[in-house]
Amino acid sequence: MSGPSSPTSTSDIRHAHPWRLAASGWADCTLEDRLARAELTASYITSAAEELLTAVARLVAGKTQTRVQFEVEPTAYRWMFYREGEDIWIRVLELRDGSDHDNAGTEIWSSPLGIDQLARTVIRCFDEVAQTYGESGYRGKWGEHFPRTGLEALRRLWHTRHRSDDT
Repeated sequence: MSGPSSPTSTSDIRHAHPWRLAASGWADCTLEDRLARAELTASYITSAAEELLTAVARLVAGKTQTRVQFEVEPTAYRWMFYREGEDIWIRVLELRDGSDHDNAGTEIWSSPLGIDQLARTVIRCFDEVAQTYGESGYRGKWGEHFPRTGLEALRRLWHTRHRSDDT
């Protein structure tokens, strides 16, 4: 697998909440596997939820690299995804400023995952957010509409992938 290092097997995410609403206009994200835990934040100043859903959808569709950035004014968290076959390598960097180059960032979490595990985790997370807040409650807390279109696009791609695996 390309990326920072090649995993020999995918890990299990023990705890993952890639999107949990916090204070008004803020969302928290927690990632944890057997080796490490990272907590990061996203601000309403970017379309972080939509971008995360789009990035995972691109990976499910076969793209080999993509990235997402959560802005926290001025700090940023940059998610970098690398795909080889059924495996995904995720790196999350913390940057002092969102315009900084990757080399200026500090890696705060990285882990190999299977593509299905990643897609399933993100879909479940956003389903839980919708169930917890409802779409109008989400808008009231986040300040933007719930990313229903992105969530359903990811879900359709993931289901299509599974139907094609069965044939």
